[in-house]
Amino acid sequence: MDALMTWLETALADNSIFTLQTLGYYGEGLVTTVQLVFLSLIIGLVLAVPLAIGRGSTYRWVSLPIFLYCYVFRGTPLLVQLYLIYYGVVFVDGIQETWLWVILEKPFVPALIAFTLNTAAYTTEIFRGAIKSTDRGEIEAARAYGMSKGLMLRRIVLPSAFRRALPAYGNEVIFMLHASAIASVVTIMDLTGAARFVYARFYAPFDAFLFVAAIYLCLTFGILYLFRYLERRLLAHLKPASG
Repeated sequence: MDALMTWLETALADNSIFTLQTLGYYGEGLVTTVQLVFLSLIIGLVLAVPLAIGRGSTYRWVSLPIFLYCYVFRGTPLLVQLYLIYYGVVFVDGIQETWLWVILEKPFVPALIAFTLNTAAYTTEIFRGAIKSTDRGEIEAARAYGMSKGLMLRRIVLPSAFRRALPAYGNEVIFMLHASAIASVVTIMDLTGAARFVYARFYAPFDAFLFVAAIYLCLTFGILYLFRYLERRLLAHLKPASG
């Protein structure tokens, strides 16, 4: 580790912008961005599965509220949602006297809530479409084996839907990574926030933002590679047989 630091100091000795301190800001921003995106995706995925099942319910009192939730969060900009949650929580009567304020006063938590609710709405619709397109023959075969609705959902419908939803969900993951750039507007030092700080300090917009764009590009390629690998493994049975 010491040898690496020494090498970096030597390599960056003639660079007035990208010093070890500057790279440290980008490193902290990278960690914050990954934490924000990863946690929002995981929590949103957990919420989206039961919501997608409820969205396809024949009971209107179940499906209608979920439809309205998805419609609102998919139909309004994420930036507006972030502003409403970040600034609006202050105006909730009595919240500053409760234990919740200790958590919500930090900008990371309102941003996490906004990102989670947004991605959960999109993921709900992705999974709903995948569940709805389940092959009728699979359903009939499960019924012929005497499976209950719950067992059929757990063993047949959901695993099949997850595989079909994989390409669309990969796009949602990339969208969330790119959308995380707006987190800096609520004082979070993410990747874009680090770039803005470097720009404000050195008045070098091209250096600051091209470097952070390269980091986003590397993260995007990594996500694309991961989902292409998962698609090859989980969707191999859909490929036409050669010969």
